[in-house]
Amino acid sequence: MIHSTAIIAPGAELDSSVTVGPYAVIGEHVKIGAGTTVGPHAVIEGRTEIGCDNQIFQFTSIGAIPQDMKFSGEVSYLKIGARNRIREFVTIHLGTEGGGGITTVGNDNLLMAYAHVAHDCIVNDHVVMANAATLAGHVEVDDYAILGGLSAVHQFARIGCHVMASGGSMIGQDVAPYSIVQGDRAKVVGLNLTGLKRRGFGAQELSNIKGIYKLVFRSNLNLDEAVAQIKERFDGSRKEVATYLDFLKKSERGLAR
Repeated sequence: MIHSTAIIAPGAELDSSVTVGPYAVIGEHVKIGAGTTVGPHAVIEGRTEIGCDNQIFQFTSIGAIPQDMKFSGEVSYLKIGARNRIREFVTIHLGTEGGGGITTVGNDNLLMAYAHVAHDCIVNDHVVMANAATLAGHVEVDDYAILGGLSAVHQFARIGCHVMASGGSMIGQDVAPYSIVQGDRAKVVGLNLTGLKRRGFGAQELSNIKGIYKLVFRSNLNLDEAVAQIKERFDGSRKEVATYLDFLKKSERGLAR
């Protein structure tokens, strides 16, 4: 299961079912779970933990030290979940002390060729990063977000769940859940209704999301006033309403408008 030309450092922990291709390099602090495949010439280093059934393609670089001038060699980590597809030339870096010390990639994500996940990012579940999509440090991407090819996200920005960012988007602020953004700097141009319908959102959920969207983006209310109206008009126990309110509450960079 491990090619004879692969270099596996003493101390690395690989499940017996892991497959490692020719000329791959795996460092001494790496842990890889059952069913994961590592392609030719991939380099996995640092204190990196990778879960089960991942596909790691050729020429990836996983667990390298951050591209952060403040990094001074402190112990930090990278944790990758299960069933991710990490394509050619993807780069994912360790965390830093200033960002909690860990970079996290969840489950069932697709990172296409040349995508980059910088230090201290949190990529949740079912995220698609198309070719050369790039996250600067400390970015959080929520479930089912799609980042188009050649898009880039500014440090500390947050991408809400079910967001669709068009190719080439330059995202400098937080992107509210369920939105479509495009441009430089990226602006909200509508709701990701097609994506929501494909994922089984019902009529009531879509109605609530549309109503909240109008209050936040199509009214003359400031954000505090819009939040007050959302709480008054919508059932906060519903998941789509609670998700929106929680995102607005935690927004620090301000919303892309």
